[in-house]
Amino acid sequence: MSGRKDFLAQQAPENYVAGLGRGATGFTTRSDLGPAREGPSEEQLKEALAKRAAALGTAAPTAYGVKKKDDEADEDQFRDAENEEGLFATGNYDREDDEADRIYQSVDERMDRRRKVRREARERNEREQYERDNPKIQQQFADLKRALGTVSDEDWASIPEVGDLTGRNRRNKQNERQRFYAVPDSVLAGARDSTQLGTEIQEDGMATDGQGSTNEQADGTMTNFADIGAARNRVMQVRLDAAAQSQASGGTDSVAGTSTNIDPRGYLTSLSKSELKASEVPVGDIKRARVLLESVIKRNPRHGPGWIAAARLEEFAGKIQAAQNVIRRGTEMCPKSEDVWLEAIRLSATHGNKANAKIIAANAIKANDRSVKLWVEAMNLEDQAIAKKRVLRKALDNIPQSVAIWKEAVNLEEDPNDAKLMLAKATEIIPLSVELWLALARLETSEEAQKVLNKARKAVPASYEIWIAAARLQEQVGANQMVAKVMDRGVKALARESAMLKREEWITQAEICEEEGAPLTCQAIIHETLGWGLDEDDDRKQIWLDDAKASTNRGKYETARAIYAYDIRVFYNRKSVWLAAAELERQHGSKQALWDLLGEAVKSCPTSEVLWMQLAREKWQAGEVDEARRVLGMAFQQNPGNEDIWLAAVKLEADNGETDKARALLAEARSEAGTDRVWIKSVAFERQINKASDEALALVNEGLQTYQKAAKLWMLKGQIYEARNMLPQAREAFNTGTRACPQSVPLWLLASRLEEKMGVLVKARSILDRARLAVKHSPELWTESVRLEYRAKNLPAANQKMAQALQECPTSGLVWSERIWHLEARTQRKPRILEAIQKSDNDPILFVTAARIFWGERKLEKADAWFQKAVVLDPDLGDTWAWWYKFSLQHGTEEKRAEVVAKCVLNEPKHGEVWAGVRKAPENGGMGVEEVLKIVAKILE
Repeated sequence: MSGRKDFLAQQAPENYVAGLGRGATGFTTRSDLGPAREGPSEEQLKEALAKRAAALGTAAPTAYGVKKKDDEADEDQFRDAENEEGLFATGNYDREDDEADRIYQSVDERMDRRRKVRREARERNEREQYERDNPKIQQQFADLKRALGTVSDEDWASIPEVGDLTGRNRRNKQNERQRFYAVPDSVLAGARDSTQLGTEIQEDGMATDGQGSTNEQADGTMTNFADIGAARNRVMQVRLDAAAQSQASGGTDSVAGTSTNIDPRGYLTSLSKSELKASEVPVGDIKRARVLLESVIKRNPRHGPGWIAAARLEEFAGKIQAAQNVIRRGTEMCPKSEDVWLEAIRLSATHGNKANAKIIAANAIKANDRSVKLWVEAMNLEDQAIAKKRVLRKALDNIPQSVAIWKEAVNLEEDPNDAKLMLAKATEIIPLSVELWLALARLETSEEAQKVLNKARKAVPASYEIWIAAARLQEQVGANQMVAKVMDRGVKALARESAMLKREEWITQAEICEEEGAPLTCQAIIHETLGWGLDEDDDRKQIWLDDAKASTNRGKYETARAIYAYDIRVFYNRKSVWLAAAELERQHGSKQALWDLLGEAVKSCPTSEVLWMQLAREKWQAGEVDEARRVLGMAFQQNPGNEDIWLAAVKLEADNGETDKARALLAEARSEAGTDRVWIKSVAFERQINKASDEALALVNEGLQTYQKAAKLWMLKGQIYEARNMLPQAREAFNTGTRACPQSVPLWLLASRLEEKMGVLVKARSILDRARLAVKHSPELWTESVRLEYRAKNLPAANQKMAQALQECPTSGLVWSERIWHLEARTQRKPRILEAIQKSDNDPILFVTAARIFWGERKLEKADAWFQKAVVLDPDLGDTWAWWYKFSLQHGTEEKRAEVVAKCVLNEPKHGEVWAGVRKAPENGGMGVEEVLKIVAKILE
């Protein structure tokens, strides 16, 4: 074949113009001709630059390749960029550089620890907000997944196989295309009659069941409304409980009021606890599982778990002999798998053939003579102690380094001396086992135990358990001073060995010591280790307060007390630390300990009136009135002119019947610390003595001359006139007060109720309208507007106001509760309370409403649970305590009522619609919390 190129691949001739033979005309461009004038060549440029440099007496530039005069190459031209020199040289890395690096690293770590709590809280909030805004698929379908729990076993069994769905759908579509004919009425009637059970014919010809809750439709079929209502109530109850659980958990992992709080660790455990019987499982499932497992063991006969699963399947099916044969084959195929041997031993021992189980155990040990589990299992198969010891001795001959076998052997010894000899031998063979050292120390006397612990400390210098055991030993022998010294030396030794635990782990060890009856060791651990790893830049005070609160919640009060003591030692002049420690003593300590603590607190913070008042109150409640007066006198000296201390002294004298002393103290307080609060307390004290006294009216007028913006003074003035039945003057006082204090909601409410009392509903509505304009989004004002309408029997207006109130205050529990109780039918209360709980964020009023709904349905346990949730959510709401006490009066025991009263007295609630009115009423002055609780419980409806 010719080597000539193809015609089309050849280069075109010079001046060739395509199509010229067919009449085409060619053209030529600049690209064809090249530049119009060619520039100087490179050699000409070099020559010109060299001449110019010679004329100037300088070196020729090298930009165009002209060589230097000395014909020497630039040394920096070929320098290695990675080999730095001078300031950035890295070749001479010495000890000072290493120390500088460690200093920089420590600074970085310290800066990272600063604001760690706030940063983590911010990141957690951002993450939770992102999860709420972008819920996962599993969260969106959480309610549907929960609804699967109501599916019965029959429904589960009737679910079709997956592989048959496509064919069934195809057949269904084909059947739909077929032509159907109308069924005769006789067939329908027969089918209807065949499904009716337990019906009877009444005189009116109406069929009914035992509860009379059916309805006859036009075609004669019966509708059981009782069953429908019961099912609806059950579904609503489940959703309501789910919504409450979601709110109580802070809204995590919740979507639309549902909750998917599942313990991932306990989930599989709960599944394993569920027992199934072979009779409950379809035979086809067992056969299918048998085929699958046979495929597994055939494909991989050396796979031990496959043999175990196959044997357990046969055991589950009731074929014990087949299971034993399968596991026997498994031991032959997997002789080194201790799990397979253990399963074989279990099958024989469980089904009564213990002799065969011993033979299997012997064969297993021959194949795996260093398996601790097999030796222990062989020991458990023996019935006599001598035989058990014989097995364990053989095991120790094969595995002398096994701590578990040594412990089993020691536990079999009945004589303590023999046990000590065995432990001594064990510690010689396994000197690094802390467990064996501690067990030996527990069996020895105190002197010998110290020697054993010293040997253990030398053998295992990085063990904190040994130092804790040494400290506990000193506490047991009564050497209390040595406990702290031992822990001090232990902490220093562990620090040298770089084996110090974290602060949280030391707190856990302290709690363990407290639980096991070693409080001094617990305190020593906290004292020596609480500040470990924390710098002065960290928020140590808050960190320690959180640690103490966590220990208190876990019931470890000695640990919390030790943490507070350490915190007080570091922050001696911080009021918050003293208050937290005093609260612990008040809740879980003795009176004397609380007095001593508060006495030390007022010395460290003499200007804190809160601490002085707490000490005086504790003395007063204990019946030591003179001591309380002395404390308040000392407080006056340290805080002259403090209104809180003045008012505390007044309350002390008034509650003890010293009216003249109280009045004199109030007069002195008005002259020296004449704040609006002092004037309010003075007027309230005079009203308590005489509800409509001239002294109270004179004081309130005098106080208003100085404090015209004090809303409570205007309220007191109006109430005094109202008590005197001088309603026009009371109206004028309330109206003037609303103009002076337009943001005071209680003042607007009093003015509206006075107009309603006088029968001027139009004026009352007008006052509430002006109040809502002055105070936006106030649930109290909107609720009062609704109440005004339905008290006036104007339900359409009440519903209209309620709709507006829900638009203005969609998350107010007060508004929702008012709607549920007064504007909703009984059958609609559960759906409404569910909707309200989903929209409101942990509102105790809604929890009380839910409890009252369950109360009305006689579901007493649920009602009590919801009352408990409400008081935990807001213990300062007195109405909640009153409702719970009223519930316990009807359905509780004497112990339950006493418990409710004790908790209420301990929390001392001060707020609540009814509670505040009863507590501040002049005729109830001087009453305790228990008396107010009983009065409010009688008033509530």
